[in-house]
Amino acid sequence: MKPLVRKAVIPIAGLGTRHFPASHAVKKELFPVVGPDGIARALFHYHLLELEAAGIEEICIIVQPGEDEVVRDYLNGPGPAYLKRLEKYPALRQEADHMRRFAERVTFAVQHEQEGYGHAVYQSHAFANGEFVLLGLGDHLFRGKPLSPYRELAQLVAVSGGRSVSAVNRITAGELKGYGTIAGARRADNARLIDISLIVEKPDLATAQGRLHVDGLPPETWLGWFGMHLLAPSIYDILADMIRNNTRDNNEFQLTRAQEIQRQREGYLALEMTGAERFDFGIPDDFVRSVQEFRKG
Repeated sequence: MKPLVRKAVIPIAGLGTRHFPASHAVKKELFPVVGPDGIARALFHYHLLELEAAGIEEICIIVQPGEDEVVRDYLNGPGPAYLKRLEKYPALRQEADHMRRFAERVTFAVQHEQEGYGHAVYQSHAFANGEFVLLGLGDHLFRGKPLSPYRELAQLVAVSGGRSVSAVNRITAGELKGYGTIAGARRADNARLIDISLIVEKPDLATAQGRLHVDGLPPETWLGWFGMHLLAPSIYDILADMIRNNTRDNNEFQLTRAQEIQRQREGYLALEMTGAERFDFGIPDDFVRSVQEFRKG
């Protein structure tokens, strides 16, 4: 039986300005991260491993012009002479073979101009081709026990009624400025599943206190984007309309606005992540902290 969600999208087209000057030489998503098994992989490589474990068949990586060659070179691995040397290290030789198999299932979409996260996601519309897609932030990593959060989210397509589902987790007042935040009501048969009644991108404290309530949370606690989404196909039509009509927030085409429009039209769900971790590699201090935490497994 084929999985209900076959495709995933990972955007890595950002400039990585906060990691300059290192990101001028190497994309931040190619920075080395040591896994619990002791192997040093590029940051984005872990997305591929998680998505494979979740049953995803096809992966689209959104890049800047020319970056697809860099990623292809990474996945294709070293030449014969280097592979010969790796025979002394069976785990690494096996890793090289695995990477080449990933190269066969990865395709690319190019964002030619930096026009925001929604604009980046829209570049994968041909890849999606009318199907649900899993979307994960390229500069974050996710891990869950015993189930991959990607798999857990993908499984919800069976009960979502054709609607999008976003992973959320608990945030406090100091974190509101960094995340899309929701209001909604928990379902009686599954308290982790929430029917969203409002989505606001990076709300101020007054907006959060006045409008963004979800039952069952402690005081001064909200639910914000975890960094991965299961997106229904109509998201691409909404993004196309936004781009055509030049509908921007802070001079960019924002995915969160498209998600709120989608909610208004057809409803939208959230899944509170309780057994999963998110590792943020987006700024240098968080990168250092996340590298250490991710290694622990």
